[in-house]
Amino acid sequence: MLEYVKTILLKVSFDGTLFEKELRKALRTLVPDEAGQLKAWCYQQFAKLYRRVLNRVFRQVSLT
Repeated sequence: MLEYVKTILLKVSFDGTLFEKELRKALRTLVPDEAGQLKAWCYQQFAKLYRRVLNRVFRQVSLT
């Protein structure tokens, strides 16, 4: 499931609103371990473009 989520996020990364929506949806479906891996990957891939979105989403979501 994690690889599928990564693919979706890469495909919607052209639009910040859509990216945030899909990221939130992904975090509801992943188990905590996968969510932690997704967080690290997102910051590695999208920090330059969407740091504020990532900070907002991951601050609101509990990964434990």
